[in-house]
Amino acid sequence: MATIELKNLVKKYDDGFPAVNDVSLDIADGEFVILVGPSGCGKSTLLRMIVGLEDITAGDLLIDGTRVNEVAPRDRNLAMVFQNYALYPHLTVYENIAFPMKLSKNRLSEEETDERVRRASAMLGLDEHLDRKPGNLSGGQRQRVAMGRAIVREADAFLFDELLSNLDAKLRGQMRTQIAQLQRQLGITSVYVTHDQTEAMTLGDRVAVLKKGRLQQVASPRELYEQPVNLFVAGFIGSPSMNFLPAREVDGALQTPLGSLSAPETVIAAARGRDLVLLGIRPEHFEDREFVDEALLPHGTELTATPSHTEWLGNEQYGYLDYEKNPQVGEVLQELAQDLDQDEIPPQVVVTLNSASRIRGGSEATLWVDTRKVHVFDVSTGENLTRDEDKGAELTRQATEDREREIQRAAEVDS
Repeated sequence: MATIELKNLVKKYDDGFPAVNDVSLDIADGEFVILVGPSGCGKSTLLRMIVGLEDITAGDLLIDGTRVNEVAPRDRNLAMVFQNYALYPHLTVYENIAFPMKLSKNRLSEEETDERVRRASAMLGLDEHLDRKPGNLSGGQRQRVAMGRAIVREADAFLFDELLSNLDAKLRGQMRTQIAQLQRQLGITSVYVTHDQTEAMTLGDRVAVLKKGRLQQVASPRELYEQPVNLFVAGFIGSPSMNFLPAREVDGALQTPLGSLSAPETVIAAARGRDLVLLGIRPEHFEDREFVDEALLPHGTELTATPSHTEWLGNEQYGYLDYEKNPQVGEVLQELAQDLDQDEIPPQVVVTLNSASRIRGGSEATLWVDTRKVHVFDVSTGENLTRDEDKGAELTRQATEDREREIQRAAEVDS
């Protein structure tokens, strides 16, 4: 296993475009870090710089404290798993898994090679497929063969590039679980690139969010979700996405297109004295008033609104509230949409409702919103004015402790 340190890494191509721009990141021994962001944000380029497939224009890359900028890929002892599997179609599963050991400078005996292959095969549930060719396997099985090939190398770290993007939604979910369990079992340092924020939130100990080659925030999934540093991170993390509402403070309340919201003083103070701010409210912080516990009511505000339509999903449902577009924030939200790789951010609020709610489209409804959870963003800079750095740091500290305990438990089970 190994630590990986990125110190002010820059990658510029011949036209001068900085695909990666001054990225610094310390990855701990045994940590699972996710690089996430929309297409073209530089995450795959950054991964290829770590493994040695892209030259570093400026900055330093250290593996276990040793600078490796000029070290050849094969000498970095890193195992990379690609989204296209990169398997040899004429070789069996057994031969594909064993292949890296045949290329190794320190050639292993047949007995040790066989032991490593069969150990990896047992971990990945491939024992009954060892004599088959890749063309006769499902996408998920081929992906596991590619992972087996990485395991037998006994590399210092695993690097995954858009590993699950070729699989259907159900199989992606199954593979996410297997990858997470395997990483804990091996306790190996891992860096995983994805554009899918669901993968990022479910797999990573910490998640590094990138935009246009620049690092926006590095934190545990929970800190990113509850304490985003800016509009971009808030909009990218979460599904459905965070709602953004134009607002201004008037007489100690927040005036919005949906009505007046009372809120804690910390929220009101962040908006006070500003001509306009953007409120960030996640869908689950709304509810049908009928299903709100009486003890919670003082911590929020009731709103009367008419949803355009609702969607029932079994365990919950969504309501959609349209509001009049505010031209003062239109340009900001359009730029945010482009950064998030979306066509637009419509003037609409998505609310999560209890599955038993009888609120329906076209009928006036009474909703409740938990204003303790409201974020206030500066319109010009996108900065989260209500972010609590100490609370966010505590969430990530707890996640680090949880990771260490999980790795220790996995090691105890293996021993």
